[in-house]
Amino acid sequence: MTSLIERVLRWASGIRTKVVLLSGLLLLLPFIGYNYVWELENVLRQGQEQTVMGSARAFSMALNQQPRLFERQRFTKPRLDDGKDLYAFDLNSHIDIDGSPLDWERYREHFKPYTSKHVIFSKNTYRPDNIKFDLVMGSDGDDVYALLDVTDATPVLKRKGTSRIDRNDHLIVALTTPKGDLKRYAVTATQSGRAHVDLIEDSILSEDGVFPSNAINAWWQETSTGHVIELAIPNWLVGEKLGLAFYNVNDPFNREIETIIATSNPKNAETLGTLLTPSPALESVLNTINDDGSRVWVVDRHARVLAKSGDLQTANGVWETTVEYQEPPNGIMGWLQTHILNPLYYQWLERPPESIVDTMQNAAVFRGIEVQQALLGRPYANWRLTPDQGAMILSAAYPIKINNQVVGAVVVEENTKGIKTLRNKALEQLFNVLLAVICIGVVVLLLFGSHISRRVRKLRDDAESAIDPQGRVRHQLSPAQSKDEIGDLSRTLSNMVNRQSEYNSYLEKMSSSLSHELRTPVAVVRSSLENLSFVTTDDDQQRYIDRAQEGVSRLATILSSMTEATRLEQSFNHADTQAFPLDEVIKGCVQGYEYAYPEHVFTIDVSTQSNGYVMLGVPEYIAQLLDKLVANAAEFRAPETAITVQLNRVDSRACITVSNFGPTLPKNMGNQLLNSMVSVREEKQKSDKPHLGLGLYIARLVSEFHGGELSIQNLQTQNGVSVSVWLPLSPK
Repeated sequence: MTSLIERVLRWASGIRTKVVLLSGLLLLLPFIGYNYVWELENVLRQGQEQTVMGSARAFSMALNQQPRLFERQRFTKPRLDDGKDLYAFDLNSHIDIDGSPLDWERYREHFKPYTSKHVIFSKNTYRPDNIKFDLVMGSDGDDVYALLDVTDATPVLKRKGTSRIDRNDHLIVALTTPKGDLKRYAVTATQSGRAHVDLIEDSILSEDGVFPSNAINAWWQETSTGHVIELAIPNWLVGEKLGLAFYNVNDPFNREIETIIATSNPKNAETLGTLLTPSPALESVLNTINDDGSRVWVVDRHARVLAKSGDLQTANGVWETTVEYQEPPNGIMGWLQTHILNPLYYQWLERPPESIVDTMQNAAVFRGIEVQQALLGRPYANWRLTPDQGAMILSAAYPIKINNQVVGAVVVEENTKGIKTLRNKALEQLFNVLLAVICIGVVVLLLFGSHISRRVRKLRDDAESAIDPQGRVRHQLSPAQSKDEIGDLSRTLSNMVNRQSEYNSYLEKMSSSLSHELRTPVAVVRSSLENLSFVTTDDDQQRYIDRAQEGVSRLATILSSMTEATRLEQSFNHADTQAFPLDEVIKGCVQGYEYAYPEHVFTIDVSTQSNGYVMLGVPEYIAQLLDKLVANAAEFRAPETAITVQLNRVDSRACITVSNFGPTLPKNMGNQLLNSMVSVREEKQKSDKPHLGLGLYIARLVSEFHGGELSIQNLQTQNGVSVSVWLPLSPK
């Protein structure tokens, strides 16, 4: 686990990792570009807002030049009476006069309930569950359509064969003609089907003042809850005012009127409510001016829709045109863009909706702050979200003035699909460019980082292999020819290795040189002392001569030790190797140590192996190696403790271990003791015998000559030191 963590940390601190992290800064480019495009979208929205407001102003100026289109709006009441002043919205589907409400289901939001507030007569206490109706009105430009869904607890139809039309449930349609004349029509039925329509010239009570009429197409349909009355009033008949009154009869015997519920009192023209229908002339003007890039509304002073042109689904303004005329990519790039890149991009990008949820499509009244402000004479633009929050709608309203009087407003609407599409296309192109730049940049940085890393690793490996664990120079470093910092480092390391090699060579030759130079003076001193001992008879002088001879002997021993390692290394070049049983050599040596060190106890442990301990080498060198290890252990062992020699086999290698109880190794010394002329002893362990630290060094040379390795460590259980030698064995 520790090695894994070390490898991870080494990888994380490597040049390539740092280059990758630095290349991650390139990822800021898409973020910056993305924010820039978003800011650009805001600018485009501001531009679209100004464009739409300019369009609304242009429509308003064009309509201001045609006051005849707003003649009726000039005299519109300043305040409308709810339920009395009627509005027939623009129908976008055909209506069949058949008494079925199915044609009106799509216009359910336009149904208006008429209950107690609209009762103009009640013989008894009014009860909503006895009589009420819902009214919806629409216009297709030729006719005004109306449907009354009447709830009647006791329906009473007209009796067959009677000319009286007031002795049963009936509907009075009162209107003014375009010329201002008041006309009243009575709608009755004897059964479900096409209703009877009579023009009331004088009084409904007078049979002479009632005449059948075909001006209004009507249908009376009985239902489980009452009646459904459907009307079609031609535009040539109806003018500015209209009122609908339902006369309810409960008792089929006395047939007296019980309740009258009406939109307005049909008694005379003054009591009728107003009627507003969409203007085909206005719509024609809008269709002529509008290019279908916007949806345009014209509303009156009460925000009721007079005309509409265009469809919000296609009201994308001028922005989508720019995108439509762009050439799509072809070939492999087109396939890559369509199947790979775009699906990736649109994980974050918002696609424009295929269709917009338009709750204003069939609106009869345009409700919004922009219209409110425009009707006060102030142009205004407003953004709103669709109910599903899938799109933004921009609407700009501008007042329409005739003779400095606000008679209505024009509203221009556009969606943001064009801007979103343009934004997405810009982001796609930006991401394509940035993706290419990032990929190229990352590849270049990785290649550069890998090249730098490879050069550094090569320099590290060369420097590491140039010097062995003991600090000796194996080979020289080849200086790099590059002029950069790594080249300078390579040349510096090469010079350092050269100086290290020269210094090591000096140290290696120093012992031989000293031995050679000192051997002759030592011999002269020794011979002089010997001659002097023959000619002197004084005991004191003889004592001094003896001490001088001991010093010369120690000096000769030191010189011999200094040259021993050199002679051994030189003998390696001429050594003849042979196959021999390593265990026999070990056993023989230990037997000799028992005689050489009679005051010491030796323990030998050779594990039995079926494959044996045959190795290729020089037995004399192995014996010399063991001599040095045992001599070192004998010198440092604790009194009355044994020296243990072990031999065992692990796979294809033999392990010789010599251990003794006694002082432990100093910290951080370890394998430094295997170097030449390194010795660590306590003051009490020092003796007259010279200690140059060459014993373990010679043992290491022998093990390396045989392809093995030597290590020294403290015992784990108690105080003491063990030296292990690993030697390769010959295959069986």
